Amino acid sequence: GRVVIVTAGRYAGRKAVVVKANDEGNDFKKFGHALVAGVDRYPRKVVRAMGKAKLDKRCKIKPFVKVVNFNHVMPTRYTVDIDLKKAVDEDSLKAESRKDTRKAVKKIFEDKFKNQTTKTDKKALGVNYFFNKLRF
Repeated sequence: GRVVIVTAGRYAGRKAVVVKANDEGNDFKKFGHALVAGVDRYPRKVVRAMGKAKLDKRCKIKPFVKVVNFNHVMPTRYTVDIDLKKAVDEDSLKAESRKDTRKAVKKIFEDKFKNQTTKTDKKALGVNYFFNKLRF
Protein backbone atom coordinates (compact mmCIF):
# COMPACT_ATOMS: atom_id res chain seq x y z
CA GLY A 1 0.00 0.00 0.00
CA ARG A 2 3.02 2.30 -0.16
CA VAL A 3 2.66 5.25 -2.54
CA VAL A 4 5.66 5.60 -4.87
CA ILE A 5 6.57 8.00 -7.65
CA VAL A 6 7.74 6.44 -10.90
CA THR A 7 10.94 8.22 -11.92
CA ALA A 8 11.73 6.71 -15.32
CA GLY A 9 9.94 5.58 -18.44
CA ARG A 10 6.57 6.36 -19.91
CA TYR A 11 4.93 7.00 -16.54
CA ALA A 12 7.71 9.17 -15.06
CA GLY A 13 6.29 11.63 -12.55
CA ARG A 14 3.15 9.55 -11.96
CA LYS A 15 2.14 8.20 -8.59
CA ALA A 16 1.53 4.50 -8.06
CA VAL A 17 0.69 2.06 -5.27
CA VAL A 18 2.89 -0.97 -4.67
CA VAL A 19 0.72 -4.08 -4.97
CA LYS A 20 3.47 -6.65 -4.57
CA ALA A 21 7.22 -6.28 -4.02
CA ASN A 22 9.77 -8.88 -5.09
CA ASP A 23 13.10 -8.08 -3.43
CA GLU A 24 15.22 -10.87 -4.86
CA GLY A 25 13.82 -11.05 -8.39
CA ASN A 26 12.62 -14.23 -10.09
CA ASP A 27 13.49 -16.45 -13.05
CA PHE A 28 12.25 -13.93 -15.63
CA LYS A 29 13.40 -10.71 -13.98
CA LYS A 30 16.71 -11.14 -12.15
CA PHE A 31 16.45 -7.77 -10.36
CA GLY A 32 14.35 -6.52 -7.46
CA HIS A 33 11.06 -5.20 -8.76
CA ALA A 34 7.58 -4.18 -7.72
CA LEU A 35 4.16 -4.70 -9.27
CA VAL A 36 2.53 -1.27 -9.18
CA ALA A 37 -0.85 0.18 -10.12
CA GLY A 38 -0.91 3.91 -10.67
CA VAL A 39 -2.73 6.90 -12.10
CA ASP A 40 -1.87 7.94 -15.65
CA ARG A 41 -4.53 10.67 -15.95
CA TYR A 42 -5.57 12.27 -12.69
CA PRO A 43 -9.11 13.35 -11.75
CA ARG A 44 -9.89 17.03 -12.12
CA LYS A 45 -11.01 19.45 -9.43
CA VAL A 46 -14.62 19.12 -8.29
CA VAL A 47 -16.74 21.55 -6.30
CA ARG A 48 -20.07 21.19 -4.58
CA ALA A 49 -21.94 23.35 -7.10
CA MET A 50 -21.33 20.93 -9.98
CA GLY A 51 -24.10 18.67 -11.19
CA LYS A 52 -23.92 14.90 -11.07
CA ALA A 53 -23.07 14.44 -14.76
CA LYS A 54 -20.24 16.96 -14.66
CA LEU A 55 -18.96 15.49 -11.41
CA ASP A 56 -18.89 11.97 -12.87
CA LYS A 57 -17.01 13.20 -15.92
CA ARG A 58 -14.39 15.03 -13.85
CA CYS A 59 -13.84 12.06 -11.51
CA LYS A 60 -12.62 9.78 -14.31
CA ILE A 61 -9.19 8.23 -13.81
CA LYS A 62 -6.94 6.47 -16.30
CA PRO A 63 -4.86 3.81 -14.52
CA PHE A 64 -1.77 1.83 -15.43
CA VAL A 65 -0.44 -1.49 -14.18
CA LYS A 66 3.24 -2.21 -14.53
CA VAL A 67 6.23 -4.12 -13.17
CA VAL A 68 8.93 -1.59 -12.29
CA ASN A 69 12.56 -1.96 -11.21
CA PHE A 70 13.19 -0.64 -7.70
CA ASN A 71 15.79 1.73 -9.17
CA HIS A 72 13.01 3.52 -11.07
CA VAL A 73 10.63 4.27 -8.19
CA MET A 74 10.91 6.72 -5.33
CA PRO A 75 8.99 5.79 -2.18
CA THR A 76 6.99 8.46 -0.35
CA ARG A 77 5.95 8.63 3.27
CA TYR A 78 2.32 7.98 2.37
CA THR A 79 0.38 4.72 2.37
CA VAL A 80 -3.12 4.00 1.13
CA ASP A 81 -5.59 1.29 2.04
CA ILE A 82 -6.67 0.45 -1.50
CA ASP A 83 -6.98 -3.32 -1.81
CA LEU A 84 -5.71 -4.28 -5.26
CA LYS A 85 -4.48 -7.81 -4.52
CA LYS A 86 -7.59 -9.44 -6.02
CA ALA A 87 -7.58 -7.32 -9.18
CA VAL A 88 -3.85 -7.27 -9.94
CA ASP A 89 -1.28 -10.06 -9.99
CA GLU A 90 1.63 -11.17 -12.18
CA ASP A 91 -0.63 -13.25 -14.44
CA SER A 92 -2.99 -10.33 -15.08
CA LEU A 93 -0.25 -8.49 -17.01
CA LYS A 94 -0.41 -10.86 -19.96
CA ALA A 95 -1.73 -9.32 -23.19
CA GLU A 96 -5.13 -11.08 -23.06
CA SER A 97 -6.08 -9.97 -19.56
CA ARG A 98 -4.31 -6.59 -19.27
CA LYS A 99 -7.35 -4.63 -20.49
CA ASP A 100 -9.65 -6.32 -17.98
CA THR A 101 -7.14 -5.67 -15.21
CA ARG A 102 -6.98 -1.97 -16.05
CA LYS A 103 -10.80 -1.77 -16.04
CA ALA A 104 -10.93 -3.37 -12.59
CA VAL A 105 -8.25 -1.03 -11.25
CA LYS A 106 -10.06 1.97 -12.78
CA LYS A 107 -13.26 1.02 -10.97
CA ILE A 108 -11.45 0.57 -7.65
CA PHE A 109 -9.60 3.89 -7.98
CA GLU A 110 -12.72 5.85 -8.98
CA ASP A 111 -14.76 4.37 -6.11
CA LYS A 112 -12.00 5.24 -3.65
CA PHE A 113 -11.70 8.78 -5.04
CA LYS A 114 -15.44 9.46 -4.86
CA ASN A 115 -15.85 7.98 -1.38
CA GLN A 116 -12.74 9.36 0.29
CA THR A 117 -13.18 10.88 3.70
CA THR A 118 -11.78 14.19 4.87
CA LYS A 119 -10.43 12.80 8.14
CA THR A 120 -6.90 13.69 9.11
CA ASP A 121 -5.80 10.13 9.81
CA LYS A 122 -2.73 8.82 8.03
CA LYS A 123 -4.56 6.67 5.46
CA ALA A 124 -6.86 9.52 4.41
CA LEU A 125 -3.88 11.83 3.94
CA GLY A 126 -2.25 9.18 1.75
CA VAL A 127 -5.35 8.80 -0.41
CA ASN A 128 -5.65 12.57 -0.78
CA TYR A 129 -1.98 12.79 -1.80
CA PHE A 130 -2.26 9.86 -4.20
CA PHE A 131 -5.09 11.36 -6.24
CA ASN A 132 -3.48 14.81 -6.60
CA LYS A 133 -1.27 15.46 -9.61
CA LEU A 134 2.40 15.91 -8.84
CA ARG A 135 3.49 19.43 -9.81
CA PHE A 136 7.13 19.86 -10.71
